[in-house]
Amino acid sequence: MVEAITPEELADKQDADEEFVLLDTRPEESFESWHIQGAVNFPFGPDESLSEDGASAVESMLDGNDEILTVCAKGISSAHFVDELEKHGFEDVKVVEGGMEEWSQVYEHVPIETDGDAEIVQIQRRAKGCLGYLVGSDGEAAAIDVSRHIDEFRDAAAARGYDITHVFDTHIHADHISGGRRLADELGVPYHLGERARKRGVEYEYDALGRNDVVRVGDTDIKAVYTPGHTSEITSYLVNDEAVLTGDTLFVDSIGRTELEFGEEGAGKGAEMQYDSLHKVLMSEPDSVVVLPGHVTVTEDGRFAHGSPGQPIQATVGDLRRELDVLQLPEDEFVARLTETVPEKPPNYETVIAINRGLDEPDDEGEATELELGPNRCSAP
Repeated sequence: MVEAITPEELADKQDADEEFVLLDTRPEESFESWHIQGAVNFPFGPDESLSEDGASAVESMLDGNDEILTVCAKGISSAHFVDELEKHGFEDVKVVEGGMEEWSQVYEHVPIETDGDAEIVQIQRRAKGCLGYLVGSDGEAAAIDVSRHIDEFRDAAAARGYDITHVFDTHIHADHISGGRRLADELGVPYHLGERARKRGVEYEYDALGRNDVVRVGDTDIKAVYTPGHTSEITSYLVNDEAVLTGDTLFVDSIGRTELEFGEEGAGKGAEMQYDSLHKVLMSEPDSVVVLPGHVTVTEDGRFAHGSPGQPIQATVGDLRRELDVLQLPEDEFVARLTETVPEKPPNYETVIAINRGLDEPDDEGEATELELGPNRCSAP
């Protein structure tokens, strides 16, 4: 019987800086595209046998009696690899249950300090760097940029004694399937998007928010701040003039790319809109306003490019105005930067956008998981 470790237990080991060797048996191309921090690629198929040379190669990676963990896409070839390792005398060997599919569903709920009455919880999706939010006040809460794992948001609200009364999306996401509409439907509460989402061919009903519209949640005001550029409808949400949830307009280490909706020929138009949204809207807020983005970049080796999992991913307007290099560029150089170097597209982004517009549905949970596998790639270079 193969011994297993859950993805959550693996995350705990990482956070505790425990010593172990993590061997990823996927093909090199899949590994290089996206893998867990600290993993070593050891391609191994579900029908292969481990040779003596292969066993020696594994032995050379160990330091004393290191624990060996194995991972693959779904936990199949990596479980077989555990069997093969045990045949060669390796003892402390475990497979990561569900492989990268299950790893992509590990979350942390991280409190964000505020000076006012609102309680903000950042809900981090560790493997993809997706960041959603719960904003609570006086027994009510808003869920913002909800992933398809909606129980993470329901559980966060229940643990703090809140009823979710409103659900928001900042925009039509390209890198993950939104759970916002489903959560709102299950709870029978309004689902909010920026009013221009209709022009993108959204096929479902939603509560449209115009520029500067305010939604009251408990004793907290959430104001819609129109910030187009990444997409034509993207809307940031200002919470009590204290924090702004910027979706994919502004990150703590970058900004959103502009060609996923507009195409490479129209990316310049999107970049001009993005420049105005950043400088005339978000950077016009007081220095003390906290920026809470929709993503943090996860590097190819599985690390957060800014901060660490379980720690708040945030910056102030003042910090970003002074320190984020792209905000120092004049408009012509800004537009050139966003249009001349186009990064790789998010995996399956066209299908994901169609689902989030209500034009398509995944056949089952397995397909939804497959569509979301891989890193988020919504930031500009």
